[in-house]
Amino acid sequence: MTRGRFITLEGGEGTGKSTLLTALREKLEAAGRSVVQTREPGGTDLAETIRNLVLHPPGDQTWSSMAEALLMNAARTDHLEKKIRPALDAGQWVLCDRFADSTRVYQSVQSGVGPAILTMLENAVLGETRPDLTLVLDAPVEQAARRRAERGGTADAFELRDKTFHEAVRQAFLDIAHNEPDRCVLLDASRTAEEVSEHAWQEIEVRLGVDQEASA
Repeated sequence: MTRGRFITLEGGEGTGKSTLLTALREKLEAAGRSVVQTREPGGTDLAETIRNLVLHPPGDQTWSSMAEALLMNAARTDHLEKKIRPALDAGQWVLCDRFADSTRVYQSVQSGVGPAILTMLENAVLGETRPDLTLVLDAPVEQAARRRAERGGTADAFELRDKTFHEAVRQAFLDIAHNEPDRCVLLDASRTAEEVSEHAWQEIEVRLGVDQEASA
């Protein structure tokens, strides 16, 4: 059986990853693909428990960057073992809202964990399971903040951080996209959801050959 494809969506808070993920799932299913839609941290019962601890720590508690990195990788290990790898082995396409790039970014900016430690953890956890394509959504921090305010809900521990943090996050994602063009595609998330979806779908067609596979 042919291995499935693994697509990750990355970017700062409020850049439209969830909206794009749903649109791409619908397009892939219409093209005859079996799709698993998931997220990080999360995706399994244990990983979702860690997600809640990281994003909504009890009381006035906060995690250090190192603690966050370890928790994210613990959740990712369970996610990979129980959901992502089995789906790929079964020939399914996996769409994931955030993955290892987010740990590289969020746990490193503003005097966080050093890149050597994050890379060591990433290599140990991921092994050979790497995204076939990463879509990096980019929008001005002010625009992303307006979108977060419009959608309402309770802000998580990362959304509550200041503009300087979010600017650093945006730049770190831009750096990853520019440094790894074979894997990453940079999408202008300041455009409409339909325009972003169309650009993303064009890249999937060109890079992963979904149309050719569907007609085979």
